[in-house]
Amino acid sequence: MITSLEGSWCLVLGASSGMGLAIAHEMARAGVSILGVHFDTTEGQQKAAVAQEEMRAHGVEAHFFNANAASARTREELLPRFEELTGGKGVRVLVHSLAFGTLLPYVTPDGEGSLTSRQMNMTLDVMAHSLVYWTQDLFTAGLLRKGAKVYAMTSAGGARVMPHYGAVSAAKAALESHVRQLALELAPSGIAVNALRAGVTPTPSMERIPDSERLAEYAKDLNPHRRLTRPEDVAEAVSLLSRTDSSWITGNVIGVDGGELLT
Repeated sequence: MITSLEGSWCLVLGASSGMGLAIAHEMARAGVSILGVHFDTTEGQQKAAVAQEEMRAHGVEAHFFNANAASARTREELLPRFEELTGGKGVRVLVHSLAFGTLLPYVTPDGEGSLTSRQMNMTLDVMAHSLVYWTQDLFTAGLLRKGAKVYAMTSAGGARVMPHYGAVSAAKAALESHVRQLALELAPSGIAVNALRAGVTPTPSMERIPDSERLAEYAKDLNPHRRLTRPEDVAEAVSLLSRTDSSWITGNVIGVDGGELLT
């Protein structure tokens, strides 16, 4: 049955920019109150504060927290706040949109400037493993209930490689594996877990990839729609897929790319 999202809550990890921000805005327009976690400098915090007020203009609650979403201490401190703020309703939608990792190569001719174990571990912990830890803690706290939806943002990099993307590619592959396992274990509770595979999307994290402009032009030429994926495309998918209590669509990598991979 299709249901209204109005009056529910959405937790966005990585809420201050890119896909996370677009999803928060889209959900707020649908009448969903927003909990946002982001990790920013002063400029980023100011932008997050503006976004928070824009969401509140839709008549919903919006509470942003500037904290490291990959930290166990952050979860420990914020979960009681989330319980209090949601007033017993729990979190209807959890969005994992954390894009912070190293872009260093695995191998260099002289060994200088190549990936270290610390950087590899950090990338996978932030971009993949933290999904598991947040889901565990939210479920244990009773904040994820029957009908809840969990979304992780992946990319074609989970199965393909390109220069500078090795650690992130590994993280995306691990993330998709975590999605399948969480889907299996949460199915008896009626909670759906899926990964959304966006096409090449202009976001701050993409801009950090070397030669990203050439990649964007290549993807645009390939896409049947002759344009890149926009953060708003992904946001609309989250809103659409969340409008049901069913957990029958679960454990998938769902393409939100306008057919980019078809060509």
